[in-house]
Amino acid sequence: MKRFLNLESLVSKKSHFLFGPRATGKSYLINNQLLDQAHIIDLLDSDIYLKLQHRPAELRDIIASVSRNLIVIDEIQRIPELLNEVHRLIENSNILVFLLTGSSARRLKRENANMLGGRARRAELFPLTIFELMQEEIFDLERYLTFGGLPSVYLGTDPYEELRDYIDVYLNEEVKFESNIRNLPNFSRFLFACAMSNGTVINYTKMGNDAQVHPNTIRDHFEILEDTLLAKVVLPWNRAKKRKSIATPKFYFIDCGISNAIQKIKQLNPTSKGVSFEQAVFLELNAYISYNRLDEEITFWRTRDQSEVDFIISDHTAIEVKATRNVSERDQKNLLKISDEVKFKQRLIVSNDPISKKFDSGIQCLSLGEFVERMWNKELF
Repeated sequence: MKRFLNLESLVSKKSHFLFGPRATGKSYLINNQLLDQAHIIDLLDSDIYLKLQHRPAELRDIIASVSRNLIVIDEIQRIPELLNEVHRLIENSNILVFLLTGSSARRLKRENANMLGGRARRAELFPLTIFELMQEEIFDLERYLTFGGLPSVYLGTDPYEELRDYIDVYLNEEVKFESNIRNLPNFSRFLFACAMSNGTVINYTKMGNDAQVHPNTIRDHFEILEDTLLAKVVLPWNRAKKRKSIATPKFYFIDCGISNAIQKIKQLNPTSKGVSFEQAVFLELNAYISYNRLDEEITFWRTRDQSEVDFIISDHTAIEVKATRNVSERDQKNLLKISDEVKFKQRLIVSNDPISKKFDSGIQCLSLGEFVERMWNKELF
């Protein structure tokens, strides 16, 4: 699989943190793109881990013994103290460049780790995008909406079982190791309540009632989801002047398959398909903006009377998502309402309708495939 994220381009300019959930392919990407030019320090290797955990300064000796100027430290969150050594090495060298990968930022935050004060930028790797799968001519909408884009899942022969294993590993390794949660059954119930609320406005009280956990605990658990990179929060758009908007964010799991498997969904019904379709559009937008290093923000608009536009890109593009295969004039209503607030450069309906069209209002209706291709070819923004 050819991934869109180009690590060589990133590290040619500056040191970087590369974050991404487990099993998105960070280690594979490093070996595929940087193996011939980088010295790789894998902190999942027990011998290396124990040596550097006991004496972080050993990193200097390791680097001094190799001839390469690009140093990769995989799973940096396992030894946050190493970042002090990395900082010193960057300061004292004009040629060393680091790529520091991790599947969780929680331990780094908890231990107030040295995040290198502007000496390293941040990049992220996500599950396979629709565009990447289309480029390989292996995109299947139903499979993607049901099982998501984690490489070992989408390309595997038993995707549901792969996802169940993934969730089990996440609970018993990632959460235990990074978060020191003692009551995993409570967290498991929280995950289910969270998956049921995927794509909706965050309501800690409702989640707490559903999971039988105090709302304050729900807040803490939700922070774990964000820190382990499994959820993305979308803030509300607040530029409206005529209609009162809600001020509460919504969220999406970082992969359709994960949120479905937590709910034990093996086959989508019309409701779950609609949620996954909207989630898939968000994930594609998020990956496109991140991989292209664009200074764009994804927000959403919802009024007190429940009018909603799913995604707003900065202040230039408003996007409504419909899973229907037959978009009609009435599907414009929320885009027309938000047009009373701000004149957007473009207003789009992204749908499962195979026929693209443009209404008299100027609103364009694009099929998912056309939207993805035009976006990644930089024809939209």
